[in-house]
Amino acid sequence: MKVDSIILNPIITLGFAVAIVVFLWGIFEFIRNPADTENRSKGQRNIGWGLVGLLIMFSVMGIIRIILGTFGIPATGFIFNK
Repeated sequence: MKVDSIILNPIITLGFAVAIVVFLWGIFEFIRNPADTENRSKGQRNIGWGLVGLLIMFSVMGIIRIILGTFGIPATGFIFNK
């Protein structure tokens, strides 16, 4: 059973998708409410959390690649494969 292609890839892809949606929603809220400081601050928070989510997902990808490389497991079919 290929754990990376059946379980890890969909979870990582979903994490990237959620982070991008939160980031874009924050940009939309920020631009949509130029005069409302409360909604603009909500937009700023969403932009920040979206960036944090993207950073976490890229870190997860790096950690997984390091672990696979340490144990000599080929990363064929893995997201961002060389």
